[in-house]
Amino acid sequence: MHRKFDRSRLDVLPLGERAHGLNLSVLLPLAPARDIDPGIQATAERIRAAKAKGAAVVLMLGAHVIRSGVQRQLIDLMERGYISCLAGNGACAIHDFEFALIGQTTESVAHYIRDGRFGLWGETGRLNDIIADAAAKGLGVGESVGQAILDGGFPHKDMSLFAAAQRLGIPFTVHVSLGYDIIHEHPNCDGAAWGAASYTDFLYYAAVLENLEHGVVMNFGSAIMAPEVYLKALAMARNVARQEGREIRHFTSLVCDLRELPKNFCAEASKDSAEYYFRPWKTMLVRTVADGGESFYVRGPHARTIPQLWTALAVEDHG
Repeated sequence: MHRKFDRSRLDVLPLGERAHGLNLSVLLPLAPARDIDPGIQATAERIRAAKAKGAAVVLMLGAHVIRSGVQRQLIDLMERGYISCLAGNGACAIHDFEFALIGQTTESVAHYIRDGRFGLWGETGRLNDIIADAAAKGLGVGESVGQAILDGGFPHKDMSLFAAAQRLGIPFTVHVSLGYDIIHEHPNCDGAAWGAASYTDFLYYAAVLENLEHGVVMNFGSAIMAPEVYLKALAMARNVARQEGREIRHFTSLVCDLRELPKNFCAEASKDSAEYYFRPWKTMLVRTVADGGESFYVRGPHARTIPQLWTALAVEDHG
């Protein structure tokens, strides 16, 4: 057996000693966007149709979405019934938890990695205790984090996406890879608990995709987690649908990112191109919608694209 790192030697510090990169001032107001990209406008129309039919509307996100300050827009869309599932990575839970707890989040990696303080902040490590309890109860990461924020002393819980999703009965599934997140450094991290709770979330997510026919799946800023989790869950949902004589083929996908894609993004990049390995393109914009679906790509920062989506849905409710 190889030697394991002894985590009891770690020096875990209070969050109060960390210099934070963001605070609640980053949160954007619920103000209409000046312009709406045609791809987002078209997606909004598909979302309205999906809602009317009771089909799934899934929004997958990377953690930078939370750091972009679009919480008010996403919570309002959830409250209006335009989102039936959120899906993110472990960093989404971390930033949301810290915002709710202290109204601040993020740290300078370049600064704190120099002496090994990066990520080792005690209060954030409470997430490990929440997940250990979740796994013992057979619950998922998202619902457990959301409930803990709702029930606990979190001064800014009104801006928590996890708390809002839990309050509204909307799944917020969290898909982790062990060793990716700062809380995996902590002495109280139970890898098996994280694996069990995140896999429960994966099964929640796959169940949502069973209702994707005539629905919408969106990806804001996740280059690996979103397309990979979506691909496997869709395979599971389609496998069962085929046995039941159903189809999951007529739906819309939207990817919003900063990558420059050609106008003809409905065709895959060549295998000798670096762009071939940009998974959202080939997985979400091409392969999984090739048999009856449609896709849209919008290039832009989340602080612009998500307010555009909110404007196209919530503001135009009153237009």
